Amino acid sequence: MALNRSHVAALGAALLLSSCSFATDALWPSLTGEDPSQAAQSEAAQAPQSGDRAMAAPTLGTGASASPPLLGTTRFVPPPVTAAQPTGTFVGQKVSQLRSELGILQTNVRQRNDNLQEIRRATTQNSQRYHGTVAAVNARLQLGTTPGNPVLVSQWNTAQSELDRIGLDIAAMNSLANSVAADSAMVSYLLETTRATYGLQGAIDEDHRQLAILEDETNRTLVLIDRLLNELSEDISRQTAYVGNERRSLTAISLAIKNGEYYGQSLTSRAYLSAAPLTSAAPASGSGGFAATNRRPLVVIRFDRADVPYQQALYNAVSRALERRPQAAFELVAVTPSQGTPAENALNASKAKRHADDVLRTLTEMGLPANRVNLSSTTSAEAATNEVHIYVQ
Repeated sequence: MALNRSHVAALGAALLLSSCSFATDALWPSLTGEDPSQAAQSEAAQAPQSGDRAMAAPTLGTGASASPPLLGTTRFVPPPVTAAQPTGTFVGQKVSQLRSELGILQTNVRQRNDNLQEIRRATTQNSQRYHGTVAAVNARLQLGTTPGNPVLVSQWNTAQSELDRIGLDIAAMNSLANSVAADSAMVSYLLETTRATYGLQGAIDEDHRQLAILEDETNRTLVLIDRLLNELSEDISRQTAYVGNERRSLTAISLAIKNGEYYGQSLTSRAYLSAAPLTSAAPASGSGGFAATNRRPLVVIRFDRADVPYQQALYNAVSRALERRPQAAFELVAVTPSQGTPAENALNASKAKRHADDVLRTLTEMGLPANRVNLSSTTSAEAATNEVHIYVQ
């Protein structure tokens, strides 16, 4: 009985992988490797081991989201303006006016600091709620659930709302940065005016002493405002990049909810967006000219039945490829059998291209930028059914 059960398990694994097979060398293609049809027998012999790999849970972590970026912690509170007795001269009156304007400006800076600290607290709270919701969704997906689970859909909508709140926090930071920039222009004007006051006639020594103190305090306020503006700009930049990445991660999570299983982190985290762009921002397509005979595919998906469950295995293969070459691009080739009448060949070519479009859509939903993928089509005498081959460029 034990022997019969082992035979049944091996046969089941082989049948499961009849629709989606992978190249050897740990899913990494060799540009001079053998044609996949020549290794069909060896792949069939290794079907049980490949089945274990394809059906294993992802090993990319428990969450699709990275930790939120750290915000600045500096508090920008300028020291008060030094009080002074009026001297009764025209220059003394000018110094008193400049001192009053600097005091008003410092009051504005304290208010900007209070606003910044409040925005930081709100952003931190929104980020914590967002990551808590995403973690709950990912935990449920990894345990397994029904496709389109309404509870997960509701949690996904909540996570989207929390991420939108973080976007509103970024907008508030931008508005605050504009106000701080206006303060920076004002303090620069005060500093220039203070230095120009030295040249006015009718001043006494006390006027120049007060001017020196005022110049020093104005210069310190200028430095403080510049630091505030720089730290605020860094927060905005980090938060903007973070929200963009999280939106792509939510897209990958929505695909997992739709299918009822978790694939792993968004491929965007591995396909660095700073890579050199390809010749076109949109996927290129062609036909007939792709030489696949001397290349080993990363993935071969055989559409020999309806609803081939290739998504998890495809994610694992592409993710591992991007781990080795983060800037890699991919070629999706729609392969149709060359046997048959012209009408049958035309029908098969149309179906193969639709399958390739579906695979491309799946990759983009997983977070792979569309400009990393090119489309082409070809025919093969060895193919028994419509196939999609994925190559690493």
